Parts: sequence; structure tokens; C-alpha cells
Amino acid sequence: MILPLCSVLVRPPQECWVQCWASQYKRDMDRLGERLARGHHDAEGLDRLPLAPSPRRRTASQCKPEPPLLRTSKRTIYTAGRPPWYSETGAPVDEAFVIGLCGGSASGKTTVATRIIEALDVPWVVLLSMDSFYKVLDEGQQALAARSDYNFDHPDAFDFELLVSVLRKLKKGKSVKVPVYDFTTHSRRREWKTVYGANVIVFEGILAFANKELLKLLDMKVFVDTDSDIRLVRRLQRDIMERGRDIVGVIKQYNKFVKPAFEQYIEPTVQVADIVVPRGGENFVALDLIVQHVHSQLEKREITVRAALASAHQGQPLPKTLSVLENTPQVRGMHTIIRNKDTTRDEFIFYSKRLMRLLIEHALSFLPLKSVTVETPQGTMYEGKRFHRQRITGVSILRAGETMEQALTAVCKDIRLGKILIQTNHDTGEPELHYLRLPKEISEDYVILMDSTVSTGAAAMMAVRVLLDHDVQEDRIFLLSLLMAEMGVHSVAYAFPRVRIITTAVDKRINEEFHIIPGIGNFGDRYFGTDGPSAWCESDGMDC
Repeated sequence: MILPLCSVLVRPPQECWVQCWASQYKRDMDRLGERLARGHHDAEGLDRLPLAPSPRRRTASQCKPEPPLLRTSKRTIYTAGRPPWYSETGAPVDEAFVIGLCGGSASGKTTVATRIIEALDVPWVVLLSMDSFYKVLDEGQQALAARSDYNFDHPDAFDFELLVSVLRKLKKGKSVKVPVYDFTTHSRRREWKTVYGANVIVFEGILAFANKELLKLLDMKVFVDTDSDIRLVRRLQRDIMERGRDIVGVIKQYNKFVKPAFEQYIEPTVQVADIVVPRGGENFVALDLIVQHVHSQLEKREITVRAALASAHQGQPLPKTLSVLENTPQVRGMHTIIRNKDTTRDEFIFYSKRLMRLLIEHALSFLPLKSVTVETPQGTMYEGKRFHRQRITGVSILRAGETMEQALTAVCKDIRLGKILIQTNHDTGEPELHYLRLPKEISEDYVILMDSTVSTGAAAMMAVRVLLDHDVQEDRIFLLSLLMAEMGVHSVAYAFPRVRIITTAVDKRINEEFHIIPGIGNFGDRYFGTDGPSAWCESDGMDC
């Protein structure tokens, strides 16, 4: 249990000035509310309201180093990857660490959440807002909301069943869909947001501590305590400027619903909080303590996978889920060409593509087929086979796995494609997930997972785990690779015994640097004509 911080923190002079200004603002609002209640619907007196103080900014000396990311005009791309969140058995080891932030409306919960995320300096952090889980309103409730007569601060306004289900799945590492609520129309938008890959979840909401099932999912509970005058001013600014409300409606809603709900449902939950943070996002002492605690919890959860894979499954027979393309003279001849270090790049690409096409055709023979009868042009009946109506999706492990997409699209018409970027961290030696783009509604598809080579199987295991987290059925995943080492085959088969493993050849050994022996070299560099790095990566066609 972490002690509340309210007793050890001193309020800065500027905060006292802000509170004095806010108190005057609230008195003016009360007088305006009285005028409106008596039927005076003019805006007299609004021009004399005090101006809002400018927010206090941190100095350069207070700022921490920038996190490892690239910013573009449209998105932020993290250059730090997500390390393994599962063991050598393929099962998730630890659930995501969930920080719950509770506090009154406009208390600064989102600001605190953002500051925590920035200070954590961990890319795989998810911010989940309770505002996304307002219930869908019927026509009568929509009319009440339009007149500011609907209580959005009551527990009945939230879909707690959906909220608990989403947070539980996200905590377990699953991909989830989160509704997007439109505060202007008081409705959910048609497109929901997909969220996946959280090591830390920051969950914030006015009633974050009001549900028993929800409390069980929170590893750390933080209550943001902000003066009621300041919260009122912030709510006025937000609802008028961002949500298109009028000042009369905002004040009416505050007095009728917001303030009573805070006193009845929100303020009492401070008793279950582990930390109480006065002044919200400006309380850097409290934020630093929260961040230190989260970092200590994450350090306890660090997982090493590759070392465990290298020492396991030695001398065991190859699994039954493995299928190796028949080693015909033609196949062996093509392997001879692409394994030869003196083969030109043009020949390497040409014969690699031939092998890929044969591999894809071989893999498709394992898809479920049903018997059908068709009539030929000669008027006779033919007993044949046809693939069931399930979709096929191809997913390549970048960058070398992407070279197999052309062979797949040439054989499977209108196939959907996804991509996963996995690279090895040269400091830890562990694979890390950097990028993910999967087609929508992939859970019912047969997925052909493609990588050029597999040695220890670390990258392949991570890719399979990602697919499972998106609810793809394990027996519908086909792992395809031109060349595999026995260690990689055993690693994948041990972790995921129902995944079908398909390749053109299996080499017995890997060396101390985890390179396949005799091997094929760095497939990505040879195919794309790039110079190999000092340490090759499995995602480029070679383990490191």
C-alpha cells in the first residue's frame, strides 16, 4: 500500500492565485445562474468575467529526454519495440500493469495520465478512457441530453459490463475493440478503435473506482484531487470550446447532476485509492513516485526467451505438424543455387521465387476441402474438391517474409495481406515487436504466416503469439519458410503444437551466433541487394 501524498505536498503560490480567481468565477456563475433561473436569458455580465490564467509550463531543466520515437505529420512511430510478453511455452507470463485514475469531472485525470505516459518512456502503453463506454441513448434520452437534462455522471450512464470485458481482455494481452463516443451527438460512432499490445494500461474515469469488478483489475489506484472551483472552470472551458455546449446548459448540468454525483459516488471512493494526487498534472512529485513504482514492477516482469529456446528440445524427433517439401532433384538443384555464396543476385531472386511458389502450392494442400460435383463442357459430371468458404489471409514477417507475398497473391485470388515487423534488440538479444498491421476481422481466417528463414524460432513465436492475441485459432495458422533449423521447428511446435509448419528444407545445426548451418546467409540482404549489418536479425532472414 502506498501512502497518500496529500499531506506532504505544498501548494505553490500560483495555485493559490488560481483558486482565488476560480472562487470569484464561481460566484459570478452562481449569480448568473440565479438570473437565468428567474427568467433572465440574456448574457449580461459575461463580458466582465475574469480571464483564465495561463497554464504554468515546465522549464527546460525539468524536461526529461525525448522517448525513442519518430514524429511525422500524421502519426508517431516508436523506434523501441515491445519485448516478449510470453515464455518459451508461448503462453503469456504476466498480465499488463493497470493504473486506475479516478477523480471528479475536469479534475485533470487525462492530464495526469498523459504525464505518466510521457514520464514512463515506454512505448507500449495504452490510455483507456471511461468516456468511451457511455451507454447508447434511446430517443427519449437523446432529447433529455439535448436539453442538458440527462445525468451523464450517474453509474447507470456507463456500460460497465462492456468496460470490464474490454479491460479484462486488454489486461490479458488480447486485441480489443473500444467504442468511440461522440459528445456532440451523444452517440457511439460506427467505427470502433482497435487497441492491442499493452504492457501498461492507464485507465481513467470519474467512476473508475465505483465498480467492484473493475477494482479487481486495477494494480494501482490513483485519485486526482482538484478543488471544485477549478474543476467547474475547466468544465466550462471544455464543454463550451470543445463540445459545442452553451454556458446556460453547462451550469444547469453542473448544479443538477455533476456536483451531486461527485459528492455521492466519486468523492467517497478516495478511500480505496493507493495514492491521492492534489493539483493533478502539476504535482510532479506525486507523478515521479507513481512512475518509479511502475518501473519497478515492469523490471520484475522482464522475460528472456531466446536463451531458453537455445537450450531446449535437443535430440528430439521432428514434430508431426512439420511438413517438408519433397526433396526432388529439381528442389535440391534450386537449393544448391540459392545456397551458393557466388550466386548472382538475379539468379538468387529467380530461384527463390520458384521455391516460394512450390512452397505456397504445397501449403494450400493442407487447407480443408469439401467434395463437390461439377458439370464439364461435355455434359459429364466431375467429382472434385473445393475450399470451404473461410477466408485466407497472408501475414508476412518484415522484411524478408514480404518477399513471399508475390507468390501467395499469384496463387490465391483476392487474398488479404498483413504485416508484422519484428527485430532483434542487439543489447538483450531478444526479439521485439515494432509494427503491426493486420486486416480487420481476422479471427475466423486461415492465416499463412511467412518468413524466409527460421533458426531459433524466436521471431516466428512472437508473430504466432500476436495472431493468437487477435483471436486467430491456432490450428488455422500455417507457418511457411524457405529454410528452417531443427531448433526453430521444435521451438514453434513445442509452444504452439497445433500450428502447421511448412518448409522446403530443415538444416540440423545453428552456430553460436544463431545462424543456420549450412544455411543460406542473410536472405534479406541477398534478395534486396543491401549490405548485411554487423549482427543479422531473424526478421531479415537470419536469427541473431
